[in-house]
Amino acid sequence: MSLEPDLLADRRRLRRRLTLWRALAILAVFGAIALVAGMRGSGVLPGGEHVLRLPISGFIAEDRRVIEALDRAATNASVRAVIVAIDSPGGTIAGGEALHGALSRVAARKPVVALMGATAASAGYMAALPAARIFARDSTLTGSIGVLLQSFDVSELMARLGVTAQVIASGPLKDQPSLFRPLSAEGRAALDRVIQDLHAQFVAMVVTGRRMDGDRARALADGRVFTGRQALEVGLIDAIGGEREARAWLATEREVPEGLPVRDIQTRSTTERLISQATEGVMKSLLSEWLGVDAPRALWQPSR
Repeated sequence: MSLEPDLLADRRRLRRRLTLWRALAILAVFGAIALVAGMRGSGVLPGGEHVLRLPISGFIAEDRRVIEALDRAATNASVRAVIVAIDSPGGTIAGGEALHGALSRVAARKPVVALMGATAASAGYMAALPAARIFARDSTLTGSIGVLLQSFDVSELMARLGVTAQVIASGPLKDQPSLFRPLSAEGRAALDRVIQDLHAQFVAMVVTGRRMDGDRARALADGRVFTGRQALEVGLIDAIGGEREARAWLATEREVPEGLPVRDIQTRSTTERLISQATEGVMKSLLSEWLGVDAPRALWQPSR
């Protein structure tokens, strides 16, 4: 037997009021958590000592939030050590340099260890260099110490199609390299100087990070990749292992207890995370209450 229209209307009004109070309660809870987290982050409440983990995966580009989070970690007394977990084939020179610089600032204040996953090459290897200890798996692919610039020339194809490119440049090197004409000898020489300078910067990081002779570092910096075992033999890493071995080393060599919790670095602020979670909770509550119960019955409510 269907309910009377007035009873259905009263029920919907009651449910809407309950949904509103539930949403306000959720916001209040998240607001309280945000307040406590903010007090903890500002030093009002103790944050609890922990080991910070920075996962680095995929293409490495400059990320302002990651750099800022690392700079905060460098001065946070609750962070006893930083584990850099790398699984990346590389990225931009600027991205690797920014990450290398931020991790170097952390390493000047507290222990940093690097863990290499399946791949830690090029800018991925650059990110590991500030670490006091670098671990890799036997099968890790690492190294690839070098700089690459690629382009292609479609001028011959365009000529066959009867297409001509019109380029207006402020100088003969402004459009080098170009898709529309072959690389000139002057342009090749200019770009080669850029590549060699960037390569020299990378090699200098290897010399400093690995405390390696310059000639030795340059001999290894020909762009080739190494397995983890090969990298260990030539001095590009320190040991074979993973997070378990890294925690044991931190405990033995840096007096960082193995029992400390490990927390992944957060690039979003506490407020941003809580607002996102609160919004999701409120929307889920509203949608489940409205679409799940009231709306279908309201649509099918008989009129008199």
